[in-house]
Amino acid sequence: MQALLDVILPVFLVIGAGYAAVWRGWFSDSAVDGLMAFTQNFAIPCLLFRALWTLDIGPNFDPLLLVSFYTGSATGFTAGLLGARYLFNREWEDAVAIGFCCLFANSVMIGLALTERAYGSDALEANYVIVALHSPFCYGIGITAMEILRARGTPARHLPRTVLRAMFRNALVIGIALGLAANLMQLQIPLPVTDALDMMIRAALPAALFGMGGVLYRYKPQGDLRVIAYICVVSLVLHPTITWTLGTLFDLPKQAFRSAVLTAAMAPGINTYVFANMYGRARRVAASGVLIATALSVVTAWLWLAVLP
Repeated sequence: MQALLDVILPVFLVIGAGYAAVWRGWFSDSAVDGLMAFTQNFAIPCLLFRALWTLDIGPNFDPLLLVSFYTGSATGFTAGLLGARYLFNREWEDAVAIGFCCLFANSVMIGLALTERAYGSDALEANYVIVALHSPFCYGIGITAMEILRARGTPARHLPRTVLRAMFRNALVIGIALGLAANLMQLQIPLPVTDALDMMIRAALPAALFGMGGVLYRYKPQGDLRVIAYICVVSLVLHPTITWTLGTLFDLPKQAFRSAVLTAAMAPGINTYVFANMYGRARRVAASGVLIATALSVVTAWLWLAVLP
């Protein structure tokens, strides 16, 4: 439990600092918007680019690891989408954003740190494989679903072009695509450029968390508590349960099994708000879902750690 607090408490302190700064009037709404624009359009794409550029999957890669994890992710999206629409009567566009909250786990900021603390740095190979495909997979599903809804009434032949245009206008997807291309070409980047990248990367997560605190002050969870509770159940219980079941069925190696289940058990990541903000849909639900599910994950992650082999 102490290890969990050591990982998660600093995250909450930075979020709380952003919340307090906006609440006390020391940081304006426009400053919050600017900070979030910096993180989602520049700093986080740099982080994703560098991660994919330097990724070495290794000889022990097992594709069933990805099947186990991403089947749970896709099921979570479907449950979130249909639950938001038919249980809570949200508009379809809101339902996609809520489904995205159930899809996108916090695989980097907490998932990597928690796995390393629990099992050591040698256990992270499977985590990096999951992280490499996480944003392309999740944004591919989310953007496709949202653009299908936004394209209602237009000829179906225009849809692929519309989805691809939306995908490759997304700074996160661009960062991922460039990183993958640099990896495949074994591109060597000059040291001053990599140092500049590292400076941007160091700013990405703390700035995003501080900005998230300001966002949380703006979007209070009034009237959305049932939807947020539903997101928490899907993210913290359904996703890891499916990953556990498939990982057991496929007889994944112990380290890969641990990484997959523990990553699946993470709360929604900050990119769920990024996605909601990108389309202006369910922003209050996404922001509050990140905060409340992360708080609950202190207990649920401890339980998953207790039962993992």
